[in-house]
Amino acid sequence: MSKKTLLFGSGAAVLIILFFVFTGSSSESENSILITPEQGEFVVDITTSGALEAKNSVKISGPTGLRNYRIWNVTIQDIIDEGTYVKKGQYVARLDPSELTGKIKDSQLEVEQQQSKYTQTKLDTALTMREARDELINLEYTVREKQLTLDQSQFEPPATIQKAEIELEKAKRSLQQAKENYNIKKQQNIAKMQEVTANLRKETNELDGLQALAREFTIIAPEDGMLIYKKSWDGKPVKEGSQIGAWDPIVATLPDLSKMLSKTYVNEVDIRKVQPGQKVEIGFDAFPDKRLSGEVIKVANVGEQRPNSDAKVFAVEIEVFGSDELLKPGMTTGNRIITQTVNDGLFVPLECLHSQDDSITFVYKRSGLNVTKQEVMVGEANSDYVLLLAGIEKDDKLYLSDVSGQENKEVVLLPEMNGLRNQKQEEPPRPQPVVRRGRPNS
Repeated sequence: MSKKTLLFGSGAAVLIILFFVFTGSSSESENSILITPEQGEFVVDITTSGALEAKNSVKISGPTGLRNYRIWNVTIQDIIDEGTYVKKGQYVARLDPSELTGKIKDSQLEVEQQQSKYTQTKLDTALTMREARDELINLEYTVREKQLTLDQSQFEPPATIQKAEIELEKAKRSLQQAKENYNIKKQQNIAKMQEVTANLRKETNELDGLQALAREFTIIAPEDGMLIYKKSWDGKPVKEGSQIGAWDPIVATLPDLSKMLSKTYVNEVDIRKVQPGQKVEIGFDAFPDKRLSGEVIKVANVGEQRPNSDAKVFAVEIEVFGSDELLKPGMTTGNRIITQTVNDGLFVPLECLHSQDDSITFVYKRSGLNVTKQEVMVGEANSDYVLLLAGIEKDDKLYLSDVSGQENKEVVLLPEMNGLRNQKQEEPPRPQPVVRRGRPNS
């Protein structure tokens, strides 16, 4: 055998060995991708969608005095289109006056009745007082007559004089009683007139109020601006046929477009991370190239359940910095809330993480020609990446998915994680409540 042939055979054997070595290890990672951890600034964020609304706005309300006249709901009979720019004093909507018209007619009838009663009482009291005054005058004449009779009886027998004195005294007493009765009748008639006057004034005021309320059934704009209609319980704006209530008669608002908010909702799982003062990056579905910054200014303390959703969410208000005439209330926003920033972190895609026994988190690491299941300590995560606090170095090669054939391999555990697990196992069990069976002793 020649030297050339021997060298050729040795080279072929080496190639075959290398082929089997590499194909054997690659069979474990078929269809897998190797990556190295990234190092640098790590941003923990929450991404939500929201809707633009004005931070400040002028409310356009229907009649505010509906409750005073026992009207609880009113139907919108006509309304102009939402988004219309209106001037101060311009027509906005008209409410159905049917119920109010009926009350006005009833009130007019009541006013007429009270006016008639007032006139009748006035005439009755005038006649009564005239009769009482005539009676006083006649009694005064009677007293004067009796006094003349007594004066002329001075030379009559004593019995005649005494009789004349008695007649005079009776006449004076009758006059005195008539004067007292006159004062009582006068007070009674004053009271009657006060009562009918008050009733008439009440009904007149009621009619005036109803007529003034009727004028408020035509709703006009209090200021210049763009109309944004109030949303009902189902999230839809009011429209022709909708009802407004006596307790909340707002129909629309005129937003101040110079200061806008993005109102969004955060899932109850993530709400603990959101706090006022956090920075927000805001995008707009209508203008994909436009980006603005903002800040969380309010986080709701009480959760709610939105329509067509089973999860509880919390309302979050984000102030939008800057203004743009293209931005309109109701536009959809994409909000990236920056909850935390780590300046120098080591992080990998979420797909790298795997779990065992629900307590051990590990990654598949390339170690030379072998694969190691390495436990890792994880930190905060965002929608794509997770921080690694221990277990991996920045130059390590990690698999982006499961590696076949490695299911039964032992995980290389971290000593610090072992200490945490042992500490957790050594914690005494919580005492269980004693369940007493049978009838309690009395």
